[in-house]
Amino acid sequence: MKFICEKEKIMKSLNSVTKAVAIRTTMPILEGILIQTNENDIKLTCYDLELGIEYIIKDCNIKEHGATVVNAIMFSDIIRKLPDTEIKIEVNENNLLVIECEGSLYKLATMNPEEFPELPEINVENSIDIEQNSLKDMIRKTIFSISTEENRPIFTGCLFEIKNNKLNVVAVDGFRLAWKSKFLQNKTRDFSVVIPGRTLIEINKILSDSFDNIKIGTTKNQALFEMEDCKIVTRLLEGEFLNYSSVLPKKWETRIRVNKNALLNCFERISLISASSIEKEKKYPVKMTVDVGRITISCTNQTGDAKEELYLTTEGQNLEAGFNPKYFLEALRSIEDDEIFIELGTSISPCIIKSVEETGDYTYMILPIRLKND
Repeated sequence: MKFICEKEKIMKSLNSVTKAVAIRTTMPILEGILIQTNENDIKLTCYDLELGIEYIIKDCNIKEHGATVVNAIMFSDIIRKLPDTEIKIEVNENNLLVIECEGSLYKLATMNPEEFPELPEINVENSIDIEQNSLKDMIRKTIFSISTEENRPIFTGCLFEIKNNKLNVVAVDGFRLAWKSKFLQNKTRDFSVVIPGRTLIEINKILSDSFDNIKIGTTKNQALFEMEDCKIVTRLLEGEFLNYSSVLPKKWETRIRVNKNALLNCFERISLISASSIEKEKKYPVKMTVDVGRITISCTNQTGDAKEELYLTTEGQNLEAGFNPKYFLEALRSIEDDEIFIELGTSISPCIIKSVEETGDYTYMILPIRLKND
């Protein structure tokens, strides 16, 4: 195997595929990157048996066909530090991977490419096409609400549900819910799958802010994401996802209309007190008190106390409820609109955050924390 390629092209592919390198494994081959030279291109592959990423580098100078496996992190780190010019890579007679660039010369031990596991062959049963920038936005606005608790693995991923030609992406962790939707341009049949959060986090790093399409195909237990030069394969999570539409409140007793940035700034300041510097492991709730034309956000703990007031538009009943400020902060940071509604029922019922525009394409639900005097 021998080829010459621009560093920029190699690094672009490495930045994508190395996201699927196994971190902790008893199989050294899974810590490697499979490098294959074909007639007109180079294919790089990493696969940890749950997530696999394949990237094609085109328009390189292929001298000899072949394949090898080399430690992915070591190879990537060396390429990253080399000058921004052409790099010559080959496997020599001692089965070492030789990397040459200007005055630099490195030789790395290789592994048998025949031992590298093949990516699953996916016979797609259902598929959709969506713009990369749209999918990137949908993931960004939901991924922070997935669960990190491994005892409920189904909630460590996002539900991808196609219903009436609309894609719904939903994340829930037992204390909050994020729901983003978008109508699809092409007609497709209804189906739903749950994609691991880790996969979506890595895919979001690869997606561009362009209108180029990405194709998502699924089978019973696998999903395939295909872009122009990149293919991503992932297992699906098994189990029954929450019936999210049934837990969203249908009516409110108290509604606030507020400038999103003003409320965000209040919560950022209040969270300085809530995240106690004395008791590192303990997080204190903030109390939201709704009066006519005003809300008061406050927190008291062993560090001190804080209070913020905002004058705004309110409807319905006066109310007092407690919330984890982190959940409010993450929801507010993901919203792009200037004006939002906050809808509440009682001090112990779910809180809804959504845009004033009433587009209905995204909704956040946060469960309150019972205050000591409740």
